[in-house]
Amino acid sequence: MMKLFFNNKEISTGAQTIRQLAEELSLPDKGIAVAVDNKLVPRTGWDTFLLTEGTHIVVIKAVCGG
Repeated sequence: MMKLFFNNKEISTGAQTIRQLAEELSLPDKGIAVAVDNKLVPRTGWDTFLLTEGTHIVVIKAVCGG
């Protein structure tokens, strides 16, 4: 298990990639963007982007309206 910061909260996870973390946290398949240490990671890179101890992850959900 490693500790990460997910939307400014410390969490423990066994996930090694963004895709695994998204599945572990039951994040929606569409309508979200993920930034790791303030850098956007395209969805195509979620399977290969390896997470490390202390990484800061921010998930932004798209909403309709204004």
